[in-house]
Amino acid sequence: MAPVFFPDLRLNADLSGPKDGPPLVLIHALGTSGAIWDDLIPLLPPSLRILRVDLRGHGASDVPAAPYAMGALIRDTERLMDHFALKEAVLLGLSIGGLIAQGLAVKRLDLVRAMILSNTAARIGRPEHWADRIATVRAGGMAALHDPTMERWLGRNWRSAPALPRLSSLFLNTDPEGWCGCAAAIAGTDLYETTATLTLPTLAIAGANDGSTPPDLIRETADLIRGHHFALIRGAGHIPPVEKPAEYAAIITQFLTGIGHV
Repeated sequence: MAPVFFPDLRLNADLSGPKDGPPLVLIHALGTSGAIWDDLIPLLPPSLRILRVDLRGHGASDVPAAPYAMGALIRDTERLMDHFALKEAVLLGLSIGGLIAQGLAVKRLDLVRAMILSNTAARIGRPEHWADRIATVRAGGMAALHDPTMERWLGRNWRSAPALPRLSSLFLNTDPEGWCGCAAAIAGTDLYETTATLTLPTLAIAGANDGSTPPDLIRETADLIRGHHFALIRGAGHIPPVEKPAEYAAIITQFLTGIGHV
């Protein structure tokens, strides 16, 4: 991955695959980075032109002062897609990435052909819950929120989960300012009305052990979009590209094939 410079912000991004390949844009979860896709990308069809990014405040991207607005996060992805001249893309957004994908699909339908909404919803959590978590991180850093986050992500047996070392490292290495900024964006976002206007092909993916965005919440959002597909991954939690990359890739490839994207 390498920096892309805008007048107000540097975003870390990576574009791979054939120059004329059908585009797939990967937007990661809060408290992680573009590295969550490392195991997935080699398992996807090689014809794809894949863009992945570190959100502002995450990975090697710039960390502006918190709070961030969801509109700014949507604009970041929009600017990157315009920068790389990507249109008619499939957006794969996980958690906060799914909020960004929904918002961008409403704003710039010329950029978006279809959506894969993974472990996300039209609204995630309640503002007061996010306010409590932001206060916890402000007081004690990322370590103060580590254990309850890992339990929400991986389920009650999180301490023995094979994905724990990688996810724990990604979470603890997230800049607290960036985490708080994006958490504030989630707290202020409710996309139920706008997502219900979308009619583009959509795949919703849930993890059976996901305590952050449980399957019922994901299905509720998917039901807003006529003709959606829904997939449940058993034995996975909130970050299935790290936990079950082969099964995740197979579900995504089946969807991309079904809509004629590959």
